[in-house]
Amino acid sequence: MTDSKQGNYSIKSVLIIIIWISSTLNVFGQAKKPEPDQKYPADSLRQWTSGLMDEISKKHPEFYRYTDKGKFGLLIDSTQQSIQDSLTQLQYYRKLKPLFAKIGCLHTGIELPEESKTYLNSSNLIPLELFVEAKTHKVLVSKNYSDKKNIQIGGEVVSINGTPISVILNKLLAAIPSDGYNQTEKILLLNYRFPFWYQEIIDAPKVFKVVVRSENTEQTFDLNDASQDVFPPLGKLEKNYSLPLEFEVKDGIAILKIHSFADTAIKQGGQNFKKFVKDVFQTLQQQNIKDLIIDVRNNTGGTDDNAALLASFFFDKTFRYWDKIEVTEAVAKEIKGFNKMFYKKPEENKGLYLWKKSWITKEFDYYEPQEPAKMNFKGNSYLLTNGLCLSSCADFTAVMSYNKKAVVIGQETGGGYQGNTSGMLSKATIPTGLVITIPLQKYTNAVDLNKNFGRGTIPDHEIATTFENWIGNKDVEMDYAIQLINKK
Repeated sequence: MTDSKQGNYSIKSVLIIIIWISSTLNVFGQAKKPEPDQKYPADSLRQWTSGLMDEISKKHPEFYRYTDKGKFGLLIDSTQQSIQDSLTQLQYYRKLKPLFAKIGCLHTGIELPEESKTYLNSSNLIPLELFVEAKTHKVLVSKNYSDKKNIQIGGEVVSINGTPISVILNKLLAAIPSDGYNQTEKILLLNYRFPFWYQEIIDAPKVFKVVVRSENTEQTFDLNDASQDVFPPLGKLEKNYSLPLEFEVKDGIAILKIHSFADTAIKQGGQNFKKFVKDVFQTLQQQNIKDLIIDVRNNTGGTDDNAALLASFFFDKTFRYWDKIEVTEAVAKEIKGFNKMFYKKPEENKGLYLWKKSWITKEFDYYEPQEPAKMNFKGNSYLLTNGLCLSSCADFTAVMSYNKKAVVIGQETGGGYQGNTSGMLSKATIPTGLVITIPLQKYTNAVDLNKNFGRGTIPDHEIATTFENWIGNKDVEMDYAIQLINKK
């Protein structure tokens, strides 16, 4: 459920860089299209694991940021040692997924190919939606799609197929990628899609033996598997809004909802970000609005131009958005010839390889001082956030929070406070058919780098998502913001 950053790159030049990077990642050569049940020798899998992680470490500019080289080496060794027999594509995927998650980067991915996802997701899903309490890690039944109607909504899951729910939850959390050590994004994803993560990471049986505790009494239920058709489709969850950009003034309070910064999504909705935002701030000025709520919950990112533009409306003097953009030495050395004409050569500065301003893309401009918008807002701003504020949305939130341009309300952002690794995304396929995605650029936000290391933006007013609010669809963050405004 994420959008990648979308800069204004020249498509042709990007493809040249990506093709080169992908070819170096694809160190094992192309293989025939794998079958789901095909098995691969343990020796080959161990060799591929070592070679793959070695190549990624050369291209990924934050590979050792959250797990140091020594510890990462031990994790790679442990993964290799755990491969004692030949494995299928899915079994190997389940070995590698937690290893990739240790990089601490939302944009770094290892995925099953589409045909395998279709094959896997057709059935064998636990027929329950489950809610994970963030602080206690209790797992509660939030929806029941099984024929056992006596399973109580709100009942606490004790175990699934004989495995304690705490063990299952720890395994799932270890496999879901996040920026740094963030947990809010992981838990929110499980609350939306627990059956699919369980199937992908744990098991996909035909029958689930589930122990549920209700009112201090435990009951065991044998549940037949469900098909994906009984669950809300992922597209509906990702786009649970009528338009990507929404604005209204209600009882003297302006509410601006930015569901996405992605130009593709915004254009599909028949909207233009720049025009929409300018109209919003013109209205605020004309109507002399003093209080503005900006809702970016579930905004998974998108076009950096849009996020930086929105930020400019909250400043009345020159400000900083990004501090720098880095690549690794291996990537910097390949920016030459035709690529250098478009991007210029990254400059080496005390061991760092930094992008310079380029005429082909505006994206590299945002580490330079930014000018405020002419119709900047001088009233009170309130920013609503949650664990699915990712990528460029997380950058926007961090800059707003650091400069005290808004009171942040909700949950810690899923994207990093200090920045992230994204931009150019290189893709490669390894012989098992698994698809690898590696981001090549490290973005550092212009914020306090001694604060929130490995975390997202921490709200000024943290509002925990309770089970009652979740199943009741209560908008407690919005209600809280309105109460703050009315108390003034």
